[in-house]
Amino acid sequence: MQEKGVTYRALADQTTLSAGYLNHLVHGNRPVPSDEIVRKLAKALGVEAEHFREYRLRLITQRLEQMPELIDRLYRRLER
Repeated sequence: MQEKGVTYRALADQTTLSAGYLNHLVHGNRPVPSDEIVRKLAKALGVEAEHFREYRLRLITQRLEQMPELIDRLYRRLER
């Protein structure tokens, strides 16, 4: 928001989310929003959803859940 010079109110108007909710998201007082909301925010800010780390982490987690053998290999590497 700072990079784009967008206020909570302006972003709220573009996304149909409340300015209060956006404020809570920014300050970490709300859980990570759904992919739908992340995409809505990204579109309003003129960035890709992948811009947001939380979105990328969720995508990686979903993909890893489909590859249990990779999870095991990664875990063993982390134990070292």
